[in-house]
Amino acid sequence: MKLLLIGAGNMGGAMLQGLHVKDITVVEANATRASELKKLYPTITVVGEIPSLEGFVVILAIKPQSFASLQTKGIAEGVISIMAGISLEKLHAGIMAKHYIRSMPNMAALVRKSATSLCGDVALKEVATEVLGSIGYCFWLESEKELDIATGIAGSAPAWIALVAEALSDGAVNLGMKRDISYAYVAALFEGVGEVLKHEHPALLKDKVMSPAGTTAAGYAKLEEGKVRDSFIKAMEASYERAKGLSK
Repeated sequence: MKLLLIGAGNMGGAMLQGLHVKDITVVEANATRASELKKLYPTITVVGEIPSLEGFVVILAIKPQSFASLQTKGIAEGVISIMAGISLEKLHAGIMAKHYIRSMPNMAALVRKSATSLCGDVALKEVATEVLGSIGYCFWLESEKELDIATGIAGSAPAWIALVAEALSDGAVNLGMKRDISYAYVAALFEGVGEVLKHEHPALLKDKVMSPAGTTAAGYAKLEEGKVRDSFIKAMEASYERAKGLSK
């Protein structure tokens, strides 16, 4: 499998952490960045212009607004796009390939813990899962509608979770805890609960933690009073509607 990575910014660069051991060619027009990549990964090939796509599985990691001006030649074995808002229909129209995959990684790719959604041609599923697995976990979806829904969970929710993390820290600081300790607590909390949720239903975890008339129940009542659950549901709806709009 020959890979061609077009774009080596934050997300493309994160993918190289796992993919540099593959037969991969990277397109990077910026000379400074190209030199940096060669030093980081001596075994990869870095070029300044897009070669013929023949024989390559192409990973499109460029900004969505740059896709319309992308100029390529040849027919790729497959295209894996990580561009937000670029539908499969647009991919078909903008670049020639035998098979197409659209995916949505998130910022946790920087630490190879992304929750990445993907959909498209089943013939390319195995290859795409191997490639995207280099930055974390992969979730195969049956349609672009599901991918747009997943944009909220995978793409946007890290910002919402960061808001929760900051709010919890603010609450602890307000009561007298030092800021640096509160942030460390929150980070450890999210890491631990995330592992538990791989095996435990959220409702069951909540019930196990929340004792009758206990501290958790008191705090939970305040969260319900503030309509936190309702706000997250509405945030998902808003994210989905915006994702649909961007794909048109």
